[in-house]
This record gives sequence, structure tokens and C-alpha cells, in this order.
Amino acid sequence: MEYMTTAPTGEQPRWLTDEEQCVWRAYLHATTLLEDHLDRQLQGDAGMPHIYYGLLVQLSQAPRRQKRMTELAKDAKITRSRLSHAVARLEKNGWVRREDCPSDKRGQNAVLTDEGFEMLRRSAPGHVKAVRQAMFDRLTPEQVRSLGEIMQVLAAGLQPEGTDADLPWLR
Repeated sequence: MEYMTTAPTGEQPRWLTDEEQCVWRAYLHATTLLEDHLDRQLQGDAGMPHIYYGLLVQLSQAPRRQKRMTELAKDAKITRSRLSHAVARLEKNGWVRREDCPSDKRGQNAVLTDEGFEMLRRSAPGHVKAVRQAMFDRLTPEQVRSLGEIMQVLAAGLQPEGTDADLPWLR
């Protein structure tokens, strides 16, 4: 396979070193496997993908177990269209309902139902067990701290400020 040797602007690209390439591929491999592991566990235990579980968690922690759809998309780091599809599936299961936002007639709130809260309560122990087994039980306390610091640095650098930023929840 041929690779580009110059950037579209004509500048020489700053290629990854062998070590960086190895780290990058290990990161991609591990995150793909972790997401698949959590999806399989939640599909088996609760009949839902990991992203839906995350939405239920967000709603369970919100005041009155409800959140504006735009805020929920922002917190979940997903597009509004993907959120709308996910909430529709959660509504079909009876775990979430939508309500008009009283302070903004254009907006809607997603509300965690009692059935949704109960599903979350039942599925949480298996989920946390899967997270522990897949991640935290494999790391030393120092590695956990380092990983947390690294992820915070990456997240801070990837989340631009401003209303014109190209972020999923703004799409």
C-alpha cells in the first residue's frame, strides 16, 4: 500500500514514530475490545447497548431524573440525531419518555421512567463487574491515576471552546 509522503498543503507531515505507532494501535485495539466487551455484557444482561446504558445513567443522576435533549447529547458526546434515535428505542422499551420543556417550547426533556430506573438498578452490578474485570483489575493504582490524567489531557485538548466548534452534540 502506498502512503502519502506530503501533506495536501505541500508541507512535510510529522509521521508517528515507531513507538507512537505502536501505542496508537494498542489504544485503538484496546478501546475497540473494551467497547465490544461492555456492549456484549449489557446486551446479555439488559438487552441494550452500552450507549443506551450511559444515557440511562445520565438521566438517573439528573435532577428529577430528567434532562434537556440538547444537554443529554452534549453529556453523552453524541449527535442530536443519534440521541433522538436512541431515546426513541428507550421509549419503546418504556424506560424513557419525552416531555416538552416548560421553559422553551422548542425543546424537549428526556425523562427516566420508574421502569427505566429499575432496569438500570438491575443491570448496574453486572456492568460495574464487567468494567472492573476488563479494566481496573488489570491496572495498578499508579496506572489508574496515570490513565486518568492522560484521558483528562486528551479530552481537554479535543473539546474546543465556542459555539462554532465542530462537536457531535452541535451537529
